[in-house]
Amino acid sequence: LGKFLSFSSSALSFFSYLQIFCQMTDLLYTEKELVQSLRDYIKAEESKLAAVKSWANKLDALTRVSTSDPEGYLAHPVNAYKLMKRLNTEWSELESLVLQNPSDGFISNMSVHRQYFPDEEDQTGAAKALMRLQDTYHLDSEAFSKGMLPGVHSNAVLTVDDCFDMGKTAYNDADYYHAVLWFQQALKQLDDGEEAAVSKADILDYLSYSVYQMGDLPRAIELTRRLVAIDPNHQRAGGNLRYFEQLLMKQLKESNQDYQPPSEEPIQLGTYTRPKDHLPERETYEALCRGEGLQLTEARRSRLFCRYHDGKRSPRLLLKPIKEEDEWDSPHIVRYLNILSDQEIEKIKELAKPRLARATVRDPKTGVLTTAPYRVSKSAWLEGEDDPVIDRVNQRIQDITGLTVETAELLQVANYGVGGQYEPHFDFSRKDEPDAFKRLGTGNRMATFLNYMSDVEAGGATVFPDFGASIWPRKGTAVFWYNLFRSGEGDYRTRHAACPVLVGSKWVSNKWIHERGQEFRRPCGLTEVD
Repeated sequence: LGKFLSFSSSALSFFSYLQIFCQMTDLLYTEKELVQSLRDYIKAEESKLAAVKSWANKLDALTRVSTSDPEGYLAHPVNAYKLMKRLNTEWSELESLVLQNPSDGFISNMSVHRQYFPDEEDQTGAAKALMRLQDTYHLDSEAFSKGMLPGVHSNAVLTVDDCFDMGKTAYNDADYYHAVLWFQQALKQLDDGEEAAVSKADILDYLSYSVYQMGDLPRAIELTRRLVAIDPNHQRAGGNLRYFEQLLMKQLKESNQDYQPPSEEPIQLGTYTRPKDHLPERETYEALCRGEGLQLTEARRSRLFCRYHDGKRSPRLLLKPIKEEDEWDSPHIVRYLNILSDQEIEKIKELAKPRLARATVRDPKTGVLTTAPYRVSKSAWLEGEDDPVIDRVNQRIQDITGLTVETAELLQVANYGVGGQYEPHFDFSRKDEPDAFKRLGTGNRMATFLNYMSDVEAGGATVFPDFGASIWPRKGTAVFWYNLFRSGEGDYRTRHAACPVLVGSKWVSNKWIHERGQEFRRPCGLTEVD
């Protein structure tokens, strides 16, 4: 029995071992599975790391180029838009990728800098700036996509996903005119074989509905049929197609017309008419920005001269008069040459940069300063106490114009970046806003002295739609005109605009000279329009 028990005990141990052995065998397979899982994890980590390395290498090369000449790089509107998009969208995607396996150092760094990143509103603003340039300078989406702007060829390109995002920005704003242009460009690049995250079905979905909103039912039907062919189970395509077809049949029946198939020509700039907006002189203004429609006839040109100007025998200008050129005869607009040196310009910009804020306009109804979509720039105000350079510039303006600057506004410095503009406006207050400058107690804005502190590669002209003049920025020069007649009545011909900057960065500074103190420097005339 003992032997038996001994055997039984040994057998039990053996069977227990067999049981444990079998369990451990399972554990071996479990371990093998864990190893495979670990390899999958490593592969995923390596894939993630490769993606991060690829991103870092791309950004390393990009930042070397961009930081070597920051202003030159941002002078191209596509570069400015893509910077907004990278910081608002793509860096967030990278952050999410890294967060899958938390990296405290990276996340901490991201958290510190995120407060300075552009947000969704900034990215939307940059997209709308590109559309504004597209309209003003008659540029098609493909030109932007390939970085081909007038006089400029760059490797700043827009991908399929970039174009799709541009289209969605317009679409979300119910701006179907621009949505169509950008969705069509995204589709074209995808059809040409470019890889993208967005699917062709998504592009066709948005494009077909946008085309429908533009009133082109035949093309909307054709695009929706393409969508159904790609994705027969699409949740909206079938219903949209039936609705579009029924609507078209109804329209044809009511108008007693035969069906006309959609044009085989691709959608491009000019296929559809841009909707009218709030600005009555939009077409004239934009034509002048392009250098078209100028009213500078030979007869008028013959009345324009250049001369040396001593500011009515100002002691500071007698021995070194200023070069003066006529830009326009009536109203009289002049340009002064060599007004600011490069050193003075850099000092003014240095003083202004920390103070730059979104430029405001005065609401004519409330009198409150507010931002407005028709003025897109950043501005700062500088006074003589800030630096001797500002004092010198103020004195120079007084010497040249013969008008006192004691009652003038501070020197305003403005920077117009990507798509920066100021649509047609008056510098002086009209009769329907009599209290615009009441707080200053210096009367109305009699005259404008505008310093150009940079050359602009393309765009950025100062235009006067009423009489068809375009004045182009030339660094170091200044233009001057009177906003009021001698009688104090406003000269409505001086309504002017700062055209969108197409390529480059535009810096200006201006001095608005007021009525008070000019009584003997510019006496009243005998008639209202003297």
